[in-house]
Amino acid sequence: MTASPPHATHAAGPPALVLVAHGSRDPRALGTVRALMARVRALRPALPVHLGHIELDEPRLPDTLARLGRSEAVLVPLLFGRGHHVKRDIPEMAAAAPARARVAAPLGPHPLLAQALHARLTEAGWRPPADAAARRASAVVLAAAGSRDPESAAGTHRTARLLAGRLGVPVVPAYASAAAPTVPAAVRALAARGRHRVAVASCFTAPGRFATECASAAPALAAAPLGAHPAMACLVLHRYDQALTPGSTPPPVRAAPLPAWTPNGPGAAETHRPPPAVSGP
Repeated sequence: MTASPPHATHAAGPPALVLVAHGSRDPRALGTVRALMARVRALRPALPVHLGHIELDEPRLPDTLARLGRSEAVLVPLLFGRGHHVKRDIPEMAAAAPARARVAAPLGPHPLLAQALHARLTEAGWRPPADAAARRASAVVLAAAGSRDPESAAGTHRTARLLAGRLGVPVVPAYASAAAPTVPAAVRALAARGRHRVAVASCFTAPGRFATECASAAPALAAAPLGAHPAMACLVLHRYDQALTPGSTPPPVRAAPLPAWTPNGPGAAETHRPPPAVSGP
């Protein structure tokens, strides 16, 4: 019998899905990402799913890719915009690895991301405004990591519009670093306009310094990071499938009108509704 060469691909099968997390010193972060990975595996048991971190946590992405040898892989960033990590860091790590890797689009913007954000707000105690006066006093700050890349900022604004379409109140993007406004500044600006019922939506995958700092700036309720919400697992698999389909690159981010929240509309009974069929970019 002839021995197989090192790193050879042995069995035909789907390309591996590699979840690419940022990494955090917060001890809760790794467990949260692993819970999301378990949910993805449960949705598609035949798919090999791995984890790699850009920094701080193990396993690091280069080590995960090295263990895959010359296999084919799709890297799905657990990030929400096309900033430096998505455009530079992850592709450079992929290019240096023996694996035949391609990088999927980041998780945002997408309607499934807006659904997960809405669900976490609901879990934290958010309720639709009861009347017109309550609606005029209500708003949400969408807390994100922030990037100097204008495409990343455009994606965050698009996510804010998608979430506003579900909630029926203004949603203002704000950032933990590298961009303005900060979450405290956004809260103050909304209060100056008479919006005193302000919640903070956490556009972070897992607990960490940024998520903690943004939540601490909330004047009332703050949603938990998105973690292993079912819509997140569906979105990960959607990005994986997109990366394997020729010509499926998401279009440039554009503003689009969205319907306001209604009692029987997209936000009703959120926590009891399964993720919808995937649509949109």
